[in-house]
Amino acid sequence: MNIISYDIGTTGVKTCLFEATDRIKLIASAFDGYEIKISHDGSAEQDPDQWWRAIINSTKEIIDENTKVDAISFCSQMQSLVLVDKEGRHLRPSMSYMDQRAGEIKKKVLESGIKVSGINVNKLLRSLYHTGAVSGSVKDPVWKYLWVKENEPEIFAKVYKWLDVKEAIIARMTKEFIMSEDSAFATLIYEMRSKEKVFSKSIMKMLGVDPKHMPKIISSEDIAGYLTKESAEELGLKEGIPVYAGGGDASLIGVGAGAIMPGDTHVYMGTSGWVSTVTTKTLIDTSAMVATVVGAFEGKYNYFAELETAGKCLEWVKDHLVLDEINAYIEKKSITEDEALYKSLYEYLSEVMLRAKPGSDGVIFTPWLHGNRCPFEDANARGMFFNISLDTGKTEMLRAVIEGVCYHLRWFFEVHDKKFKTSEVVRFVGGGAHSETTSQILADITGKTIVTVKDPQNVGAVGAAIIAYKGANPHISWEDLIDKIEIDKTFTPNPDNKAVYDKSYEVFKELYKSNKDNFAKMNKL
Repeated sequence: MNIISYDIGTTGVKTCLFEATDRIKLIASAFDGYEIKISHDGSAEQDPDQWWRAIINSTKEIIDENTKVDAISFCSQMQSLVLVDKEGRHLRPSMSYMDQRAGEIKKKVLESGIKVSGINVNKLLRSLYHTGAVSGSVKDPVWKYLWVKENEPEIFAKVYKWLDVKEAIIARMTKEFIMSEDSAFATLIYEMRSKEKVFSKSIMKMLGVDPKHMPKIISSEDIAGYLTKESAEELGLKEGIPVYAGGGDASLIGVGAGAIMPGDTHVYMGTSGWVSTVTTKTLIDTSAMVATVVGAFEGKYNYFAELETAGKCLEWVKDHLVLDEINAYIEKKSITEDEALYKSLYEYLSEVMLRAKPGSDGVIFTPWLHGNRCPFEDANARGMFFNISLDTGKTEMLRAVIEGVCYHLRWFFEVHDKKFKTSEVVRFVGGGAHSETTSQILADITGKTIVTVKDPQNVGAVGAAIIAYKGANPHISWEDLIDKIEIDKTFTPNPDNKAVYDKSYEVFKELYKSNKDNFAKMNKL
């Protein structure tokens, strides 16, 4: 079975062709990028036409007229708002999961009266009762929806459906308007108390959402529709290929990592980062902004804590500490591939970080470059280097960035363990897992045994392929699915580094509390 998986990320789409037999074998892949426009007003938007162009370009790069394709599936960024008309065309740019301009609307709707954890107690309890979660973050999609309703009424009047990223692409491919169950849950208006897959009438009424705007909900393994003639011609594929609903990155990256059984924990370090543990029941910690999200497979959930700028911090390093003067990275335009000293950012960072001592000689970096959601919600929080001295060099700063991300991930483990025990052996995936140095730092800081898989940057696409394969072969067991994922390396904690990391970690957690008021003075919208 040949499957095309589209992994639609924040900065680009990775398109992979897999052959699914006893292993999920990568045949070919291509990447094509696009923009995210971030403004000082808190907006973060993308053009869905750029997603589509990237999908067309990357598809044509890996297939030809003789390529056999049996299925199409998706893994994508989540909690964006794409408002479309009856033809499936977007009415305005997509509002990204990073968009945070709707703070005043959230405050007006959710934060009046008697409050618990900053939320109206009656609305909090009603949300938890019906959805198992609450739209407690300014970045949650319902606030984006209400922002358009209040600020762009002429556009809102034309809305046919509210979709997420991959659902907008599915609509373009098939003319069908659906949401996979995990995407529906991510709207935080999904009815958890019903045996049917429906949005909550009670919560929609409470928040002011028009039920007519909500699409049909299906399982990730279900066929959403079939590739239309028009879309097939644009993509260079054959008409009628089954298009599966797929899942969001929070669901499918864990699947691609092989963390699909209850109690399995995985760490992702890509543009964003997170810690996620598979559960069979819903859990929530409103004080730390952590909750279970519906998984890709029926009856399974992911207890999920997210850091929105993990790999994005490394991109900042690339642009401002490496490319601007070191001339080491292959993407530096003034040098050729043959002249480059290193073939990837991770290869360069891995070598340079080893020159610095664990703990970066006391330098600590906070990875909150675009605010933070968990375990504290603060759009004003920002990144900083703490404890720089005359002896601090760029080497220590580079290592401190990786350590800072890992300190924050350790914070997630602590929050998780208050409600649900994380596994001692943790799957580590995403671009960060390419670096053995990063993998060892993660093991040392968290105290967990860290396991990486083959092609860790493709796990979202692998998860999407597994979903389609499971949909076409419903008899296959969970164990068989895990066996299709190949392990690469294992990293155990180095006890010699524990003391220095424990000390820095405790200071790391105090840095937000000590600077919360200063962040507000400097950055309040």
